[in-house]
Amino acid sequence: MWRESCTSQSPNFPYSFLFLAVFDRVHTLLLFNDQIYVYICKPADALEQPRFCFIVQARLTAYTATSVLPQTSRTGMASRSRWPSTRSVLHVFNLLPSYNLSPLLRTVRHNCTVAAAAEVPESRKSAIQILRTAAEVRSWRRELLTKGLTVGLVPTMGALHAGHMRLVQSSMRMNDATMVSIFVNPSQFAPTEDLASYPRDFDADIEQLAAQDGNNRQVDVVFAPHVEEMYPNGIPLDVAEQKGAFVTVHGLSEQLEGRIRPQFFRGVATVVSKLLNIVTPERVYFGQKDVQQTVVVKRLVQDLCYGSVVHVVPTSRDANGLALSSRNAYLTEQTRQDAAVIYKGLQNAVMVYRQNTSAEKIIEAVVSTIAEKFDKEEIEYVCVNDKDTLEELETVHPLKGAIVSLAVRVPNKFGGKTRLIDNIVL
Repeated sequence: MWRESCTSQSPNFPYSFLFLAVFDRVHTLLLFNDQIYVYICKPADALEQPRFCFIVQARLTAYTATSVLPQTSRTGMASRSRWPSTRSVLHVFNLLPSYNLSPLLRTVRHNCTVAAAAEVPESRKSAIQILRTAAEVRSWRRELLTKGLTVGLVPTMGALHAGHMRLVQSSMRMNDATMVSIFVNPSQFAPTEDLASYPRDFDADIEQLAAQDGNNRQVDVVFAPHVEEMYPNGIPLDVAEQKGAFVTVHGLSEQLEGRIRPQFFRGVATVVSKLLNIVTPERVYFGQKDVQQTVVVKRLVQDLCYGSVVHVVPTSRDANGLALSSRNAYLTEQTRQDAAVIYKGLQNAVMVYRQNTSAEKIIEAVVSTIAEKFDKEEIEYVCVNDKDTLEELETVHPLKGAIVSLAVRVPNKFGGKTRLIDNIVL
């Protein structure tokens, strides 16, 4: 009955419900009069069973118009400030956890005129062109090629901050046109990680990008694809269940972050490959904060003969030195202040290196500084590595230098821990 109602072309059926099983979570779209109502999992509501496909807690976000949904008042959904129960969500949407939604998704997408990405709402009107499909991007790109214009690409997962804007400014200075991609890439998250709760605010992202102006240039296009566009065969978070083509950069993906998050760089390399294939930019921009990612991407571009040049932009920081990150939104103000010791530790590493090239001594300086505010047990790693091969070093060659990188778990506002990463180049 539910399937028949949703796919029906009958004008007597006033609502179209679209449930999209993505990231092993369900994101729900209610399409009504060309408005999109989005239900998403909140940080505190992450499921312990990552394959359990329904929303545990949800609320109506942007564009809520309660008069449109009078029947939802009995569930509490008509109020933004109230949270419906699991029972209410299932009652309203009649959704079974194990339901296979892929055929329905394709059907509804075909019948709907709304071209929004499933995980983000349509933004308010902006001068920036928003593209949703690879075909749209390629059409836009062909037009620029015929005019001999260059394109810079800034890949992001949204939740943009000043660090992203620095990448954007770099692209606008160096290229005729700038594209920013906004896509929370599921393939770089493990089933136990924070994909469902990863910060998302599409409208705020567009507003920030629209405010950028460099050399009388602006951000021209945002590419915000939905998951099915980027992963047509689906993308379960368990690597063993994934099907399709994926990219792995061997030798650079297994250490440091790769040791803690073994599928992370496989996901990064795969989505960057897709973006470079779709956009074919002259230049692509990444931040130094994710230094291992920049090394992996450079090797990817070299080995797979992409024509794009990788530009690495220095890390942007708060006034206290904390590296800007979308996940900083998880932190309390006290943790933000305490986390200043992370960069302080890296600065101390530089001071030690000027006197002693022993990696052990450099690491000791970092650990002892961070331990001023956080338990040593929360330090996942501090490593000194070769800048090109990421080989772990015992001694730093004074003419070549090295990368000192680290990861620390710090308290967050939800009572759990958030991983912060940072690095410095010697």
